[in-house]
Amino acid sequence: MATLTTISPITSKPIVETPATTFEQLTSDILPKSVAAQKQWFKNSTLADRKKVIAKFVELITAEPTINELAKGITEQMGRPIRYTAGELKTAALRANTLLDFADDALAPVNAGESGPNNKTIDFEGQFKKYLSHDPLGVVLIIFPWNYPYLCLINALVPALLVGNSVLIKPSPQTPKIAHAVVKYLKEAGLPDGVVQEVHSGDNELIEKLIQRKEIAAVAFTGSVAGGLAVQKAASNRTIPIALELGGNDAAYVRADIDVKFAAENIVDGAIFNSGQSCCAIERVYVDASIYDEFVEAVVAEVKGYKVGDPFDEATQIGPVISEKSAQAIRAQIAEAVSKGAKALIPEGFFAEAEKTNPTFVGPQVLVDLAPDSAVLQDETFGPVIPIVKVNSDEEAIKLINDSEFGLTASVWTKDLAKGEELGDEIEAGTVFVNRADYPDPSLAWTGYKNSGRAVSLSKFGFDFYGKLKSHHIKRV
Repeated sequence: MATLTTISPITSKPIVETPATTFEQLTSDILPKSVAAQKQWFKNSTLADRKKVIAKFVELITAEPTINELAKGITEQMGRPIRYTAGELKTAALRANTLLDFADDALAPVNAGESGPNNKTIDFEGQFKKYLSHDPLGVVLIIFPWNYPYLCLINALVPALLVGNSVLIKPSPQTPKIAHAVVKYLKEAGLPDGVVQEVHSGDNELIEKLIQRKEIAAVAFTGSVAGGLAVQKAASNRTIPIALELGGNDAAYVRADIDVKFAAENIVDGAIFNSGQSCCAIERVYVDASIYDEFVEAVVAEVKGYKVGDPFDEATQIGPVISEKSAQAIRAQIAEAVSKGAKALIPEGFFAEAEKTNPTFVGPQVLVDLAPDSAVLQDETFGPVIPIVKVNSDEEAIKLINDSEFGLTASVWTKDLAKGEELGDEIEAGTVFVNRADYPDPSLAWTGYKNSGRAVSLSKFGFDFYGKLKSHHIKRV
């Protein structure tokens, strides 16, 4: 049987071997089981029953010592420092619990009787009874990435299950243990066998064939633009819904009235947390000319204070990037910017002690005097790089922010909150922050504009993708 090898981002050595799912397993076992389980799951459980399972699951994964074991698994497989990885489990719990709170309202039948939609009682009003209900789609395929594996999975998994679907979860080969853990603790929480199953594959052709199977009713994908387009293409001869959460090249605009130290500290964190490997990481910073020099100085000082190194050291803030290939791509973007005239403000060798331990360790870098066509300003870097550009007006900043193929998030840093909101209205992005960044609030919709994706996760509206409306029109005779 073929296996998938997970390479440690810390040592570049193999750490996990996972049996690869075969097409025969999918067609003869996994898919039939998923179809049958979904029908029973929806038929034999109420929304209240399904909520209890999810609530128990959340309790299990955040209980000690489980949360610490799962946190260690994140660090082992993708390299984020151990001081932060338990936080991913806690944030996943917050997201799940917020979705649980929204579920009753989001999935309640909607009265459409003659007295209007504000009448909550669904009953005959004269001759007619008219209402809308929410049906599950069937079998949902969730393809989720390595950079925030629990968070990205929870976004889709919780609403999919609460609506009444069954789910196939396909993790990155980099983080297979996350899928194992989720299935294990869902079963312990009372989820019936077959409702959630794992698919492990690095074979794009197999995933394409899976998407084309009639049993698959929808696909939720989180990952690169190229990956999302491949999923979309695989489903092009079908009418199933496709949710895509893709890349970003998120911008921050620092206005002249902001406290420079506050902005520098938070923007550095928003740019290089998780080694910059966040779809909503700050990847471009536009700064008012009047505070530009002061801001750049503050950012460089902040970056130099970070500890880069062994992610199992509790003092470490920046660990390795995911692979040697990724590290090479990040360094290539920096080199390309410098070749076009940019200045790298973190001296070569400043983080040498960490960088010499393994090629995957990339110390954070600050770039200024960039050419507008530099790849680091145009493309998603997915690494700990902070490009800073001087601007002379709000209008110039907004124009540069919007001059991008991406539109996931953007942030404005200002003491004038009304102006910050006003500028946010002009920004072409799914989430606009004022004086904050890099935080998908579970009470708000998480959605991308332009090439950053389509569909919505989180919030009350995060359920819409995973169900279909059914209209009921009943006439009394």
